[in-house]
This record gives sequence, C-alpha cells and structure tokens, in this order.
Amino acid sequence: MSAEHTRLTAALRELRARTGLSLAALSERTAYSKSSWERYLNGKSLPPRQAVQDLCRVANEPDGRLLALWEIAESHWSRRAAAPAPATDKPQPRPRPQEPLRPSGNGRPRGRRGRFMVVLASAYTVIVAGVALILFLLPDRDAPTDEPLSASAPYSLAPQCHGAACEGRDPMRMVCGIDPDNLTTYRTATGAHVELRYSKKCGASWARVWGTRIGDRIEVTAGGPTHDVRIRNKNDTDTYVYTEMTEAHPGSTVRACFRPASANGEQECVEARVGGGGSTTLPPSPR
Repeated sequence: MSAEHTRLTAALRELRARTGLSLAALSERTAYSKSSWERYLNGKSLPPRQAVQDLCRVANEPDGRLLALWEIAESHWSRRAAAPAPATDKPQPRPRPQEPLRPSGNGRPRGRRGRFMVVLASAYTVIVAGVALILFLLPDRDAPTDEPLSASAPYSLAPQCHGAACEGRDPMRMVCGIDPDNLTTYRTATGAHVELRYSKKCGASWARVWGTRIGDRIEVTAGGPTHDVRIRNKNDTDTYVYTEMTEAHPGSTVRACFRPASANGEQECVEARVGGGGSTTLPPSPR
C-alpha cells in the first residue's frame, strides 16, 4: 500500500470512528456493503470516490480534504502518476517481404484457412478479455453483508498501545486519534496551523500541522524523546501532517516547535499542559 493510500485509509478510519457507527450501520446508511467497508478501512482496496463522499455525508464532514486525498491515492493506485517509459533509439527491424502463396492442387492459395483461424481466435480472445474486464470493474455492492470481521481488524475502537508503548508510534494506526483532546492550536507567522493533541486512552500526545509549505518541519516532545515530521511534497501541503506520538500523562507539558522552510525564518514553539492550565507561546528564535 502506497504512502498516499495509507494516509487516505487513516483519515477514513478516523472519520468513521468519529461517527460511532458499526460497519453494519455504516452499510445501511450508504450504498456499500459491510464487507466492502471492511476492505476500504483496512486498506485492502481503494474505495470508490462515491464511498468517500458517502462517509463524509454520514459524518457531517465537508468532503473537500478527503476527496483531495482520494485523488492523490487513486492516481498512484492506477499508476497514472508513474513517469512514462523513455523512448528507445534502438532501430526497429524491417519487415521481411511476404512470400507468395503457392497454389494447392485445387488452384486455391494455401494459408487462407490458417489466417481465418488466427483471426477467429483473436476475436474470441478479445471477447473473453472484455467480459473479464467488465466483471472485474463491476461494483462490489452486492458482496455478502454477513462477512465475519477479522478479530485483528486495525480499525478496532480499542487503542493498540498505551504510555511508553506508544512512543514513536503512528497515532492513527494505533487507534489513538479517536476523539483526542485538543490541547492548543497555534497559527505561525507563515500561516501554518499547529495543533497539539492528547489521547487519554493511549496516554500519549502528538502534533499535527496544516497550511504548510514544502520543507517546513514540526517536532513534538513531552520531556522525553523528540519526534518530528517534514513536509516533503505538494501532497503533504494539501492535507494534515502529524508527528509520531510521545508519552504524556496529566500534568505533562507538551511542546511543539515549527521550523519554516525559508532560510531566514524563525522557529516558533508553543507549549500546553495536559489536563488544563492553558498554553504558552514561546518567543520566536533563530534556527
């Protein structure tokens, strides 16, 4: 699964968790079966565009950001984003002159029957391939709705780690991004938004950022290891980008620092205390 598909799957799972709906209930509110949603939310297959829109509708969420993620993931899924193969300068062989057909005993040229059979076989192959393609592209809405859910389904509502076990882990994959506390939101001088998040169930915190530029970086710490993430390309600038988690608990001070891509930009940091106490914006400092 590509990084783009992983990012879309994590966003869909977070949105579905926010609705509080089971897969069966989600199936009843959309045109897609329970087993289809299991595949989409597990990353086993790319959901149709309409499925993304339906989930946003059920969650009462604007679909712009999710559809942008879907467009990026779909382009990689269908390999439309792959660069075309370079042209070769190798000379093409010249066609050999066709030998004249020798007449048979009855005066008819030999080989006509053979050519007819080749054409017939080719037509049959095209028909079979076309039918197979149609069956492959048919929507899976009629898939059985009573397909059992895997016991290890990664979108289980139960968190997959806690405290020190969450250190350096992905908050979405560990199911820590379900209804987290927003400790503070800070707008940087470049217009980016930095948000500190905390999951009580996971005992961990992380930072996420949006409205960024390529080359920006955000880091987070709660007095222990520091985890950071860099904005790598335009795809990252179009969506949320978040750090790995750091262990935190009530009373911990979580700190996020934003480092802009511009050479003359200044680092901006913000702190917030888990469990209240407000937030503190630290004065900008040169990088």
